[in-house]
Amino acid sequence: MAQIDDLPPLRDVIREHGLDARKSLGQNFLLDLNLTLKIARAAGDLTDATVLEVGPGPGGLTRALLVAGAKKVVAVEKDRRCLPVLAEIAARYPGRLEIIEGDALEVDLTAIAAGEPLKIVANLPYNVGTQLLLQWIASSEWPPVWSSLTLMFQKEVAERIVASPGSKAYGRLGVLAGWRTNAELLFDISPKAFTPPPKVTSAIVHLTPRVEPLACPLKALEQVTAAAFGQRRKMLRASLKSLCPDAEDRIVAAGLEPTRRAEEISVEGFVELAKAFRAEAG
Repeated sequence: MAQIDDLPPLRDVIREHGLDARKSLGQNFLLDLNLTLKIARAAGDLTDATVLEVGPGPGGLTRALLVAGAKKVVAVEKDRRCLPVLAEIAARYPGRLEIIEGDALEVDLTAIAAGEPLKIVANLPYNVGTQLLLQWIASSEWPPVWSSLTLMFQKEVAERIVASPGSKAYGRLGVLAGWRTNAELLFDISPKAFTPPPKVTSAIVHLTPRVEPLACPLKALEQVTAAAFGQRRKMLRASLKSLCPDAEDRIVAAGLEPTRRAEEISVEGFVELAKAFRAEAG
């Protein structure tokens, strides 16, 4: 396997520092540096951007982002064992890698961007990946501070993010992603590329923000989609009845048939439902 820089191979790094991947942290380390470089390049031109990476682990993707020309990489790592490895990478690329020990859920993106274009590129830990994505999509300010997200998920989750109405994968995640972003599934990654190998295939998703998404009360959209897909086999008049007694009238007011099911409703349809149920969201 060819190296992308003059730092040690990742297997040697992991062995030297005793970095066994921990299930409790959702860790699966991607060892193929040529593959991490492919992910970095999928994020587009990085030369004028600050790149936020979540959960860098032994730094395979970190190194790829720097080799790909990222102006600056901010790596947020919760596992203290990985900090010495990341410090070695920072020394190899002086002034271009900032390491933050902490929880990515608590990171202030505006502070990280510091007025520069911000791209988020990450092999997200399985246990918080969806939560982070929803947090970034549900930003109170839109357009958001980030200009793109290039993220790795379990393939099943990736398919839900890019799903269209009528498909089995279509659900709350697809509605929220489709409302505010343009989402594209780029390529799959085999379990064999990781250590330890996960039981599932992974996939890379690229999202860019819609500059002017349809006007919609976010809280109401989250509430309506949660109720509708929480009972996806039921008709809307039944699944949304828990929100208010006159749910059927509101569904009609939104221009939809109460007998339709959640998986049949477009993003635009859910936006209208959110407006109709706005009062219940508070």
